[in-house]
Amino acid sequence: MTEPNSALFTAKEAASDQEVRWCPGCGDYSILKQMQSVIPGLGIKREDIVFISGIGCSSRFPYYMNTYGMHSIHGRAPAVASGLKMVNPNLSVWVITGDGDGLSIGGNHLIHLLRRNVNLNVLLFNNEIYGLTKGQYSPTSEMGKRTKSSPMGSLDHPFNPLALALGADATFVARTIDRDPVHLRGVLETSNLHKGTSFIEIYQNCNVFNDGAFLSYSDKKQKGQHIILLEEGKPLLFDEGNKGIRLNGLKPEIVNLEEGFSANDLWIHDSRDATKAYILSRFFDDNFPRPFGVFYQEDRPCYEEQLIAQINHAKEIQGETDLDDLLRGKRSWTVD
Repeated sequence: MTEPNSALFTAKEAASDQEVRWCPGCGDYSILKQMQSVIPGLGIKREDIVFISGIGCSSRFPYYMNTYGMHSIHGRAPAVASGLKMVNPNLSVWVITGDGDGLSIGGNHLIHLLRRNVNLNVLLFNNEIYGLTKGQYSPTSEMGKRTKSSPMGSLDHPFNPLALALGADATFVARTIDRDPVHLRGVLETSNLHKGTSFIEIYQNCNVFNDGAFLSYSDKKQKGQHIILLEEGKPLLFDEGNKGIRLNGLKPEIVNLEEGFSANDLWIHDSRDATKAYILSRFFDDNFPRPFGVFYQEDRPCYEEQLIAQINHAKEIQGETDLDDLLRGKRSWTVD
């Protein structure tokens, strides 16, 4: 077995010969670049890597990877990917979807993929807008969002993708952003090591229809005050280490370390704690900084492994057979 970080091919070889057709300046370019840089070092042969997407700007992704892939049906990438893993569990499968494709028409498919814990990776590009269809509000757009389909402002309460994933009992939940390539690469590498469904929300800037939606988390002058980088076993700090988060029972509070508090008073990140992961997922307003990193991970049997074991058990009980035996057998009935 090839060890991770042992490159079997180059980043250049990971890129296909297709012209990349995203708008100039789109955040998708950064995500694509980081993926092409990461997968050579995963220790997986190119012929064993598959990218499956639905419909949307992000779903052009398989065309640009020099691996196997499929541009599938709107919202149905989780179903297609699940089927692929059932017939060939050894493949490294990456589902590429967007906030519209994955959380609107594909929402039902996504939650069942997460609860089943199929061993694959889901990258949800979240730009809080429908980009491919030219700027309608999406399931993650904020209330009051004025778009072509909501000229008076959206009345829809937005989805919180990470809270949704945790509610579906996902076994790996993380968030990263297109404009921090180092952090993005790290999350991609970590998700690959997880056995089960990895769900990664990637904040992705749509510079044409929703430019600057995540500026406070990417702008060098602002982001220090607005983001927390989650690191296992370390306190939740932000604002250049001057502020942190402590728990008062289960209620998070912002404290200033220049006012008598120390790192010993702070919340220590533990990605194995589901309750704390859910609290972190609710840091979703201007009062708290936005967390980035791995929120939650747990070990749980994968669906395809259990399915194969069940099939083998059935064969032990009933013996090997084939379709012709079934059709010509005695297990039939007559309907009058």
